[in-house]
Amino acid sequence: MTHQFRMHVFVCTNERLPESPRGCCAAKNSLEILTRLKRAAKAEGLKDVRVNKAGCLDNCESGPSCVVYPEGTWYTLPEDDEGMGRILQHLKGGDVASEYLMGDCLRKVVYPKVGGVASIRIVAVDDPVPG
Repeated sequence: MTHQFRMHVFVCTNERLPESPRGCCAAKNSLEILTRLKRAAKAEGLKDVRVNKAGCLDNCESGPSCVVYPEGTWYTLPEDDEGMGRILQHLKGGDVASEYLMGDCLRKVVYPKVGGVASIRIVAVDDPVPG
C-alpha cells in the first residue's frame, strides 16, 4: 500500500551530552512536543500529514527544531497551545506560522493555476513576493 502524504513534518529529537555548547532538542522537550503535534494532527483529521521524529537536523541551537516538507519550512516549535495551534493551521493548508520561523527559512509562493497547472517558487522570507 502506497501512502501519499501532502506534508512530512520532521521533529528533531537529537540528544547530546549536557555540556555540549550546541545544546540539543531533546533537552528542550522535543519528544513531548512531537507527541502533542502528532496527536493534534490526528485529532484534526490530517491523514495526509505525517509527523515523524528525526535525528539531528543541525539546528539544535534554535530548537526544538522542525522542518516541513516538501516546502522546506523550518520552525522553532512552541510548547504552548496557541503556538501549537498556529503550526497546525499551517499543516491544514493555512499560512506559514511566521512567528515561529527559524532563521533563514524559505517560504513557498504558489501561483494560481493556469491551464490546470499551478507553479511553485521557493523564495527567501525577506524577499518580496514575485509578481
